[in-house]
Amino acid sequence: MATVSGDFDLTMDELRAVARFVAESAEAVLPTFEAARPEDPRPRTALAAAWEFVGGERRTRLQRVTALDAHRAARDAGSEAARLAARSAGDAAAAAYLHPMARATQVGHILRAPASAAHIAELATGAPEAAGRSIEAARHRATPVVVDVLRRYPPPPRAKNRVAELMCALDAALREPR
Repeated sequence: MATVSGDFDLTMDELRAVARFVAESAEAVLPTFEAARPEDPRPRTALAAAWEFVGGERRTRLQRVTALDAHRAARDAGSEAARLAARSAGDAAAAAYLHPMARATQVGHILRAPASAAHIAELATGAPEAAGRSIEAARHRATPVVVDVLRRYPPPPRAKNRVAELMCALDAALREPR
């Protein structure tokens, strides 16, 4: 099995498990972006590239390029929810290139999309409990492989915004013994 080395090793199977977790979150909120910007295919293209990797294809320049394109689409999104949805699609494609470096900032590549999905749910309903339900659903979706990979990294940096708060909440929930 091919591995990526750094401060620790990540196998391609582990990267695919993380990419699947992120892509599932992005898939759920992609309609938010597409409702705001139906003519912009960049986030959907990034998500498709993520699913190719998850499905067993090699990680290639396609994931890197489409991730950047989706993040550029986020800047043009027009609303916070649409911006977060586009960024989540970019994160899904970028997850193929999660770095095996023990840096707290890397946790965002695993948890930012589900945290963004939780904030989108909160924005859509105006109810903070919607975010809590979304975080709980993400916790249940996280496979043991995803949790094992997450635990190799330090906890994320202190929260500076609502998505970061939700990311920290999900991180804490996933690090708890089950």
